[in-house]
Amino acid sequence: MQNISIYCLTMDPSHESKILNLNFIPVGLGEEKFSDNFLTDKKGENISFKNKFYGEYTFHYWLWKNHLDKINTNWIGFCQYRKFFVKQKINNELNKLTFKELNNYLLKQIDENDNLNYDCILGDLLSVSDFRFTKFVKKNILKFIKQPSLIFNKKKRNIKLHFDIFHGEGNLDKAIDVLDEKERDGFREYVENKTNFHPHNMFICKKEYLVKYYEIIFPWLNKCEELFGFELQGYGMRRIYGFLAERFLSYWFLKNCNVKKLPILVKDLSDYKNL
Repeated sequence: MQNISIYCLTMDPSHESKILNLNFIPVGLGEEKFSDNFLTDKKGENISFKNKFYGEYTFHYWLWKNHLDKINTNWIGFCQYRKFFVKQKINNELNKLTFKELNNYLLKQIDENDNLNYDCILGDLLSVSDFRFTKFVKKNILKFIKQPSLIFNKKKRNIKLHFDIFHGEGNLDKAIDVLDEKERDGFREYVENKTNFHPHNMFICKKEYLVKYYEIIFPWLNKCEELFGFELQGYGMRRIYGFLAERFLSYWFLKNCNVKKLPILVKDLSDYKNL
């Protein structure tokens, strides 16, 4: 019997049988019509109309408000139709990976004999300092002209710089200014000193921590709406609430939990045509 409930998010109803065959709980987001086997963000108390701005967080909100008391496992996790937690790094050629092999690699159980010296699982770190330099420059060449040290010193290419370039100059600072006072200084220090974070808004944690996380993230994002609104152009701005949450997620769980890191496998379920 599984001791973890893992929700697999997709925007494609055709992924239903594949998600169920992986023993994950299918979650349908977006405008497509999903069968009753899917959970969605549209029933009960919800913010589904914000999905194109919030991404997966409209489901997190729905889960928080409507479903948490129905979950009977101590651990809760989230993956996506093309990103999954795996027990170890996979060296196989991904284009040759069979569905059966994928199924065997995925994390589906918390090992109760693993001393349980962790409360949360996050994906391997993503470096923001190692992005192609041309990509940085293309987005904001003036910043590099004004601060040429950024060209040669990767340590200065921190989370804040990366966010400023790809999601609007100064927007992260504005958002941090309206964050709960207990978290404000710590999060600001985190984004100014770290050059990597745990990506994709993917995590697994004990239920008690999920509740605490929701209680801080959603009031903050709601305040951020007063700053940025919804008349947002371009992917980097339109999804700014999801990107803010992604950075905060790393900071919050690292601060409040003992974290175990696992690889995230990128493999699209759509690659398996005959299932």
